[in-house]
Formats: sequence, structure tokens, C-alpha cells
Amino acid sequence: MLVKNILAEKGNDVVTIDPESSLAQAVELLAEKRIGAIVVTRGGGRIGGILSERDIVRMLSAEGPSMLEKPLSSAMTSKVKVCHEENTINEVMEIMTAGRFRHLPVERDGKLVGIISIGDVVKKRIEEVEHEAQEIRNYIATA
Repeated sequence: MLVKNILAEKGNDVVTIDPESSLAQAVELLAEKRIGAIVVTRGGGRIGGILSERDIVRMLSAEGPSMLEKPLSSAMTSKVKVCHEENTINEVMEIMTAGRFRHLPVERDGKLVGIISIGDVVKKRIEEVEHEAQEIRNYIATA
């Protein structure tokens, strides 16, 4: 299974935000959309960073509520790991596990085209395993 198959099913919509926005604006958007991460984009759909709930919690713990007035660029991860549509689920699981990421932007030709979460990946992997198990049961039943 490839990343493009996940995106074909779930869609390519990604919630993005401008790097000049405040952390308060980012928090509002995360809550409103009920998501765990937001991609920071620059002109032309280029990925400039990613801000996750974990980033916000760490900064809140270190600086207190006043951190909400800061630009989100002060808390975002600017060196963003990405995947591509041709990556397999196993490759993406390795990237997410190694980096301890729960969200991974999908990039094509340097531009954001989607985002996948660990939930998306686990769901697809479970479907694959169930399908393989059913094929084995069918094979045994007909052999």
C-alpha cells in the first residue's frame, strides 16, 4: 500500500497556517478543526514547518500562557520530515517511529499535497493484515 492510496481515500485537504500567525491563532485552529498538527506554509504551497500539540505543550510548560502571544515560528518544527506519494506504509511507519512523529506531510515537487497521521497508517496496515488473513483462509479452504 502506498501513501497515494491513503490520500485517495481520505483526501488531500490539509489545514495550513501562515508562519506570521500567533500561537494563539494556531491553537484556535487546531481546536476548531479537531486536529493534532498544522502545517505552516510559505508562498506557493511550500512547507515552512509543522506545529503539533506536543510542540505547544512543551512551550506552554516552559514559558507559561504568555507563549500564546508569540509567533508560531517560535514553537514550530522548521526542519520537517516529509514523505511522498510513492512511499509505502512500511516506509512511512519507519519514518514516524524513528522521529516519534504522529503526522507526516506529503510533498510532491517541493509542495504540500496532503498529510497522513499515524492513525491513517495503522488503519491501512490493519486492513492489509485482515485481507492477507482472509486470503490465507480462502486458500486453505479450497486446497
